[in-house]
Amino acid sequence: MAAAREYFNLRPEVEKAYGYTHAVRIGDDIKISGAVSMDDEGNPTAVGDLEQQMKNCYADLAKVLAHYGCTFDDVIVENVFTTDMPKFLEAAAYRSTIYPTQFPTGSWLEVKGLALPGLMIEIEMEAHRSR
Repeated sequence: MAAAREYFNLRPEVEKAYGYTHAVRIGDDIKISGAVSMDDEGNPTAVGDLEQQMKNCYADLAKVLAHYGCTFDDVIVENVFTTDMPKFLEAAAYRSTIYPTQFPTGSWLEVKGLALPGLMIEIEMEAHRSR
């Protein structure tokens, strides 16, 4: 029997307008769409400040993980998309506060642009819920 899907919307109106769901859990596996630095109306925040945008992304991702009873310790894949790799590399040490014992697998990619002007970083994840 296939496991049921449990969908979660962090910002339902924004996600509906853009055509995505922030996360879905199937069994013990959770796929999380890329988080960006935005307010509840979908407006970019911390424009021009990549480090603050990264912190805002992790704050939203923590909320999504918590919805499923998880923490960053349950993250097994983290992919980072940034419009400015040198600035990301300067700020990347912050990730040690998110993952104090073990980093997940993942990729870092520099991209030409993200969904909205002003966004400099997007972070997507996969987690496996431990029992």
